[in-house]
Amino acid sequence: MGELILCRDLWKIYRLGDIEVQALRGVSLSIERGGFVAIMGASGSGKSTLMNILGCLDQPTRGTYLLDGLDIGKASRDELAEIRNLKIGFVFQSFNLIPRTSAVENAQLPLFYRGVSLRQQRERAAAALARVGLRGREHHAPAQLSGGQQQRVAIARALVSEPAILLADEPTGNLDTESSREIMGILESLNRDDGITIILVTHEPDVAHYAARQIVVKDGQILSDRSREPAPVGGE
Repeated sequence: MGELILCRDLWKIYRLGDIEVQALRGVSLSIERGGFVAIMGASGSGKSTLMNILGCLDQPTRGTYLLDGLDIGKASRDELAEIRNLKIGFVFQSFNLIPRTSAVENAQLPLFYRGVSLRQQRERAAAALARVGLRGREHHAPAQLSGGQQQRVAIARALVSEPAILLADEPTGNLDTESSREIMGILESLNRDDGITIILVTHEPDVAHYAARQIVVKDGQILSDRSREPAPVGGE
């Protein structure tokens, strides 16, 4: 399907007074369009730093990151914001929903900031909620939804902008086992049926098994990078 992400010799160095912290040390990788990749690693391994760079939330100290041919290292803050808005959908562990706002209003929020008409906002948000199995729950507030359902709203919010990449940071971290399986099944379906590139950041091997490719990061470097058949939805 072609290369969507290309990273060459990425370094991220933080300076705390006289102390230099090398969060990433020469990371090189590529991700094909339509791939499903899990990035794994312990706390302090560099996986969160790598996620922030891949998600255009940060830039490398040196090295090259090309996203769909664009050199992210040379982008301005405004350009990074536009790239995130157009190309990347984010799903986080904590859902980040607005408490006193309905599911459809939460889901349509990215389109509001784009200046899309209210009618189109509602239509696209309702379609995204239906895509994740929440038809009929559009007007429920987060407090009226289970944790798994709240995460579905968060996924729908990420989908309304029709992103090329869905970046999921510990998306099952606050969920029980059954809800986790349901969420991973949705992500697998979005990858398989909709062709969305999924980048999953997790420390849970059972969750990473859903991805076709698993990258393990340690001490700011890639320790291993292997591909395998993803686990079947709801199966072992």
